[in-house]
Amino acid sequence: MHEEFTDSDRNCICFIGSKIYFIQTCRIYYTSYDLQWQCDTINPRTHQDIMVWSPATEEGAEPYWYARVLGVYHVNVWAKNSTIPGTRNARCMDFLWVHWFGEEPHYRSGSRQACLPKIGFVESTDDFAFSFLDPASLVRGCHLIPAFSAG
Repeated sequence: MHEEFTDSDRNCICFIGSKIYFIQTCRIYYTSYDLQWQCDTINPRTHQDIMVWSPATEEGAEPYWYARVLGVYHVNVWAKNSTIPGTRNARCMDFLWVHWFGEEPHYRSGSRQACLPKIGFVESTDDFAFSFLDPASLVRGCHLIPAFSAG
């Protein structure tokens, strides 16, 4: 996932005006179980936990990854690389800065165990604990319940 772009790919992106804008909220639209159009408002202060589809394909793997949104941003960009489609004009790019949650080791969850997943923050010393995320990849916001009794 992190190796998809080379250094030359990253160096061809220009931030117009050398500015990144902080936004208070991000809206995620989704279809609910009763086929109604719904919206989650992601706010780093009040409603900050999100879920995305997991790229894992192995049997029994958790279908979602979870993260806490630390910031919502947008930037006006222009790509110098003419081989990238749709880069002749400047465009606004939205992104989220997130801290990832990871699965609790040796904890079994799922419908067979009748247990919800147990997660915790990925250690901040891990190279991939924090990253940037395209809001279009979000499934929706989520409410995580702390397990204080588990320490």
